[in-house]
Amino acid sequence: MLSAPAIVELHDQLTDGWHTDTSSVDDPSHGDWLERVAAQHRANFDLWHIEDEARTPGATDAELAVVKQRIDSTNQRRNDLAEQLDRMLLDWLESGGLPNPDAPLHSESPGLIVDRLSILALKIYHTREEAERQGAPEGHCERNRERLSILQEQRADLAECLDALWAQTLAGTRRFKLYRQLKMYNDPSLNPAVYRKLEKEKV
Repeated sequence: MLSAPAIVELHDQLTDGWHTDTSSVDDPSHGDWLERVAAQHRANFDLWHIEDEARTPGATDAELAVVKQRIDSTNQRRNDLAEQLDRMLLDWLESGGLPNPDAPLHSESPGLIVDRLSILALKIYHTREEAERQGAPEGHCERNRERLSILQEQRADLAECLDALWAQTLAGTRRFKLYRQLKMYNDPSLNPAVYRKLEKEKV
């Protein structure tokens, strides 16, 4: 069901493809689980580039306001999809009586680890770009080659931790739970900046 090397490979494949053609559609042959992994990665991919727009020099206040709304909605999608990954895994485990309710609880769920791997894939892609950048200032490429090596090591470590957590969960020696993000800023009834303004408009 879960394989960290397959997730890392998919992240890299999609990152390369989307930078060539941002409108490309995910390959449906991956299956339900990896399709959801791909959708979650796409949310991070979109979020990364929308946030770049927010940092564009000379952007107007009106442009930044629109970008901020897009960031919020895309980040909500990213978190919702990470939760869906955990829900899929827990549904699959349930038929085998897992996770073991008596096993020690892991503080981070697989879905959240997959989210971190997704972000690392994007950092690796863009850091490699900078390491190979033509005409870059002196020392720029070397500095980014060092950063790239660190990022690759961190991803390898994290992927190993994900596989270990899954193996321990299957063995009944570790468990994880679905941790809801419960974001407040996108809910008009929970965001004071929104509901106070709406209340004033009603007066």
